[in-house]
Amino acid sequence: MSHPVKAYLIGGGIGSLAAAAFMIRDGGVAGGDITIFEALPLAGGSLDGGGNPDSGYTLRGGRMLTTDNYECTWDLFKSIPSLEHRGQTVYDETIAFNALHKSHSRARLVDRNRFKVDVSSMGFSMQDRLELVKLEEADEKDLGDSAITDWLSPEFFETKFWYMWATTFAFQPWHSAVEFKRYLRRFMMEFSRIETLAGVKRTVYNQYDSLVRPLQHWLQAQGVQVLLGAKVEDFSLTEDASTVTAIRYVRDAETHTIQVRPEDLVFFQNGSMTDASSYGSMHSAPPKLDKRDSQGWTLWEKLAAGRPQFGNPAAFNSSIPESWWESFTVTLKDPVFFDRMEKFTGNVAGTGGLVTFKDSNWFMSVVLAHQPHFAGQPDGVQVFWGYGLHPDRIGNFVAKPMAECSGEEILRELCGHLNFDYAEVMSNANCIPCRMPYITSMFMPRQHSDRPLPVPVGSRNLALISQFVEVPEDVVFTVEYSVRAAQMAVYQLLGVQREVPPVTAHDESLKVKFDALIKAFK
Repeated sequence: MSHPVKAYLIGGGIGSLAAAAFMIRDGGVAGGDITIFEALPLAGGSLDGGGNPDSGYTLRGGRMLTTDNYECTWDLFKSIPSLEHRGQTVYDETIAFNALHKSHSRARLVDRNRFKVDVSSMGFSMQDRLELVKLEEADEKDLGDSAITDWLSPEFFETKFWYMWATTFAFQPWHSAVEFKRYLRRFMMEFSRIETLAGVKRTVYNQYDSLVRPLQHWLQAQGVQVLLGAKVEDFSLTEDASTVTAIRYVRDAETHTIQVRPEDLVFFQNGSMTDASSYGSMHSAPPKLDKRDSQGWTLWEKLAAGRPQFGNPAAFNSSIPESWWESFTVTLKDPVFFDRMEKFTGNVAGTGGLVTFKDSNWFMSVVLAHQPHFAGQPDGVQVFWGYGLHPDRIGNFVAKPMAECSGEEILRELCGHLNFDYAEVMSNANCIPCRMPYITSMFMPRQHSDRPLPVPVGSRNLALISQFVEVPEDVVFTVEYSVRAAQMAVYQLLGVQREVPPVTAHDESLKVKFDALIKAFK
């Protein structure tokens, strides 16, 4: 029997899509009673992927997955049918794909001389080991809003471990010590194999095609309404802010108001790591935008003003220099670059993961995924992705910051690090750079109170589901975090009598601890 509730989800990212699925699958809510509002012309939020072979494909980012963690994500996708393999779920096809294409990087770090660095040792001193243990064992209350640099010495940030860990997860030295500690614990199993990325799992295509499209297709088949181009501008709440009573949104230049009954539910994706993203081209750098250009943080700022239970967005969105980096997607119409990279790295595309140029001023990495990387990608077309963690710095081969570079200039810098001839390997390339001012905003140092709970204290019908809510023991900048927050919120508001899959305590396993210890002293 269906619950007599209607549900309104603000934002069309993976958190909202997951929440809708959990409401239908586990909460007895009819799909026809669920509406998703998305301001952009496409659902999926930060899990995007688009373009074509002629104008060029685009990916703002790629998300690492594991089957040893990601408990809620796989719980969800075990229920979502594959779009391409009849009788299989998205989980089934992902497992089958990874059984055929196993990760084992042979060129994880490359130095200034194009040598593949020996990464069998992490390069720790005894001081590094002792400081890491102290940080890993510290209570989060003691860590507070401190930065990683408050706990680790300058020499640590020159270790091979840091080069690999930072680029795998996109950490900066000035980011939150709490988040770094959580990553050390959550992914302790990956510590002993970080140099090969053996624990990393990939989807068949990019994550928009492999996760978002099948999930959205299933939801719409259940009757869920997805309103694209619909921007929610405000909520009306009761005086005690416990209950949403109305939602105001704009679509096609018309303002609409929906009355929300006390028994109805509202799920809000507060904040966005890809807010104010901008694209360049082969001949132009991306324009420099901020939250004023997209107003993607505005609704959370309105909601949280004077209401500490809804968090503190200013902790995350107030310092673009500390939260931004730049990615780029390259579309190729001949195999020369892939052939040269496969020969150099020793990895067939799709088995190597990130190749990081550790001496790059831009701290640049690239990854060659299994092809095709987009559904419908034609034969003879190849796509790869890369990013620079320090786009404000002057390049080694191009005398300007990455942020001011066109796609062509980024490719010339890349070829410089590889000692490849640009005219030979990039003659048919189309590189589209993407500036993301808030991409690691959720890693910013913060107080515990800066992130609201998925269901804020005292809230009766409003939940927040995003990378900016507090989920104890789990780690942000993952698909899992959004899905877990959504599952927790749905189960709490609907009273679902089913356990949210717990965070697997790999860090409590004696074997995992022993393997990590051996790796640290190797």
